[in-house]
Amino acid sequence: MLDHLSHGRLDVGIGRGVSPYEMKYHKVDHDRSRDIFIDAFKCVSAGLTTDRLFYESEHYSYKDVPIELRPLQEPHPPFWYGSSNEIGSTWAGEQGLHFVTLGPMATAKANIDAYKTALNKRGGPASPKAEFPGGAAIGVQRHIFVADTDAQAHRFAKPAMDIHLAHLNWLRVKHGETGLTSRLNVPRGANFEACVEDRTVIAGSPATVRAEIERQVRELGVNYLLTYLFLGTMSLADALRSLDLFRSEVMPHLAKL
Repeated sequence: MLDHLSHGRLDVGIGRGVSPYEMKYHKVDHDRSRDIFIDAFKCVSAGLTTDRLFYESEHYSYKDVPIELRPLQEPHPPFWYGSSNEIGSTWAGEQGLHFVTLGPMATAKANIDAYKTALNKRGGPASPKAEFPGGAAIGVQRHIFVADTDAQAHRFAKPAMDIHLAHLNWLRVKHGETGLTSRLNVPRGANFEACVEDRTVIAGSPATVRAEIERQVRELGVNYLLTYLFLGTMSLADALRSLDLFRSEVMPHLAKL
């Protein structure tokens, strides 16, 4: 229905889920979640490409279910997969999905390389939307804060990012998880400074932000940017100014990459 309402502009993001604590609350064993996810993906994919669904597996069972509404895009809307590890990245490439990753540069690069290797081995572009360079969208997620000067960006970015990270890490800390460390010997994403150091946060003037994005594009080989521009304790005024500067002073230059 959404694909028809949007005139064929729907893209579908899928993911396995990363938090073992949240899965445990729903009585799902984290070690089995990948198999369950892949099974669910196969089932949904089958349902999008048929008029009557027959699907039988360990986790799902459907017999002669009428599918009365087909998507506008054929054979189905594009699927995007987000992964934080090389296993999931390789699977995305094997399936010919578009891809987004995150994390420090070394982690992101390893995931992207794994995806590209699997996609090239599979042969052919990602399906069905392949207008991106190389036949697939390959993206990275970054938190971006823009102001007229570097100091002004850091003024609101640090408190906003620190409270955002506290929320993200709340369950991990609650359950005593302290194993994830960066090369700064602190938990990954522990604070704003750590994220700037590992380059998962980009904060500064338009020139500073442009230069860092261009640098990451070259080093990672991405052609897609997923970014959060409004989070944590940011005021509406700071968020709108950041968004306006990103739109007017950063994006026009990125279009030339």
